[in-house]
Amino acid sequence: MGKTALITGITGQDGSYLAELLLEKGYDVYGLIRRLSTPNISRIEQILDKIELVEGDLTDQSSLDNAMRTAQPDEVYNLAAQSFVGTSWNQPVLTGDVSGLGVVRILESVKHQCHDARVYQASTSEMFGKVQEVPQSETTRFYPRSPYGFAKVYGYWACVNYRESYDIHVSNGILFNHESPRRGIEFVTRKITDSVARIHHGLASELRLGNLDAKRDWGFAGDYVKAMWLMLQQDQPDDFVVSTGETHSVREFVELAFEEVGLDWEKYVVVDPKFVRPTEVDLLLGNPAKAKRVLGWEPKVRFEELVKMMVKADVERLSK
Repeated sequence: MGKTALITGITGQDGSYLAELLLEKGYDVYGLIRRLSTPNISRIEQILDKIELVEGDLTDQSSLDNAMRTAQPDEVYNLAAQSFVGTSWNQPVLTGDVSGLGVVRILESVKHQCHDARVYQASTSEMFGKVQEVPQSETTRFYPRSPYGFAKVYGYWACVNYRESYDIHVSNGILFNHESPRRGIEFVTRKITDSVARIHHGLASELRLGNLDAKRDWGFAGDYVKAMWLMLQQDQPDDFVVSTGETHSVREFVELAFEEVGLDWEKYVVVDPKFVRPTEVDLLLGNPAKAKRVLGWEPKVRFEELVKMMVKADVERLSK
């Protein structure tokens, strides 16, 4: 008999890749989806006939309880969040409610409705923020630098406490930046590749960015969802850094993206102070040794391949 999974945030980048992975593995997949006048289902259109969607919201306990009762999941993947750092500065209370308290609501729902379900919590490298050591591992002290970051720290510790207090099999995946052609347009990587494609097609003449020297550990989302699944196959719950172990600057990403369409980036990129964060996270670099040792997980797509993949997808999309 196959397993059943409930994915919150199924309409997002990670949710769509994870849903595809679980379907390949024979799961029955349920997805939590917010009630919107125009549902955002573009990333899961190709699998809509294979999954069940349940209405619910991380800010509403009763809807989460109903989703758990409906799905009766063996595994719960909490990927939903207000996940854009820039927006978290403008909407800090909402971000705390969704990305912080929302985790507690999920855990409460699991505790009362399906206690034996295994839970994955999408934690983030933004919890490290003003990094206290390089590279960052599972033992590195958190020092978040945004409302998104400190909301995620709250969610992380909620999972640790529910694990130890109620014997819930919950694992934190501390994922470093992971991108793909399905990345939201508001994120800097996709903003870059979309703009490069527009400039290539003559639809735009410049790309405005903030701090070009910020460094990130960038991987492919399709690789990272495999690590999520592997965490819930372990006998004991635990917390894992998921990253490539390499760091690259925004400037490097820009150079490679423009190079892919044969253009000189310096002719098109404008540094705009409007896009600089109130407090900047300068360097994120993960140490994935534990994930490799315990889970047997390693990233397959390299940085250069990732940039090319994203530029190619946006060039093709806009050519239509």
